[in-house]
Parts: sequence; structure tokens; C-alpha cells
Amino acid sequence: MSTAERVREVHAALARGDYDAVAPLLDPAVCWHAGNPQEGCRNREQALAWMRRAGDSGRPLPEIVDVVPAGECVVVVLQPRARAGQPDPPRTANLTTLRDGLVVEMVHYEDPEAALAELRLRSPASASAPPSASSGTAGSR
Repeated sequence: MSTAERVREVHAALARGDYDAVAPLLDPAVCWHAGNPQEGCRNREQALAWMRRAGDSGRPLPEIVDVVPAGECVVVVLQPRARAGQPDPPRTANLTTLRDGLVVEMVHYEDPEAALAELRLRSPASASAPPSASSGTAGSR
């Protein structure tokens, strides 16, 4: 299974609220943060607890707009669902790293372009590739 397919599998399980299906897809030492690995979730249990709290909040899960893979990394561009007073919320992104089929790190970015730039730094061979083969919408608003 490709990294992009694995990430979509995790997202689909989250959308169903099926945390039992998500757990085995996360490395026991998965790190999920917004740029500082010392903050945020630092293992599977913490990540699952955060996911459950978010799911229990009643807010809908953002939709995947694009998945941009490069080796063991993938940028997932997300579009939060519109709420009253905010018809077009800004897109965000997660730079997700997988090893041996497990998610080992997720870094949240408020700006998809920043996530894509980091992806290019981690995968120089992909720097000349188009932003996305799947929809061509990565980073656009």
C-alpha cells in the first residue's frame, strides 16, 4: 500500500470514528505536533486520545483536498468544513511520515505551502515535480 493510500485509510477510519482501526496504523512512538516535537502528542495513546476528543466535539472532520506523496512522506491538504460566519475557512496541511507502513510523525501546518516546501526539502528529487498529480489544488484557496 502506498503512503498516500495509507494516509487516506487513516482519514477514512477517523471519519467513521473507528479509532480501533486507526490504532494499528500509528507507530507506538508517533509524534504529532505543530513544529515543536516537545509539544503535542508524543505517542499512540496521546494521539488517539486527541483524535477521540476532536471526534467527540461534534465538529466535522476536515475533508482531504489533496495528497502529495514523496517517498515516505506525504502532505495532506485539508479543507475544514464551513461553519456559520466562516463560509470558506482556510486550508491547512499535515506533513505525515510513514515507516514500515506506520505513521511515525505528523506535523501540522496552518499554511499548505509551508508543508509543501518542507516536503521538497525532505525529498529533493520531488522538488521539480508538479505540486500534485491527484488534483492540482494543493495550497490553493
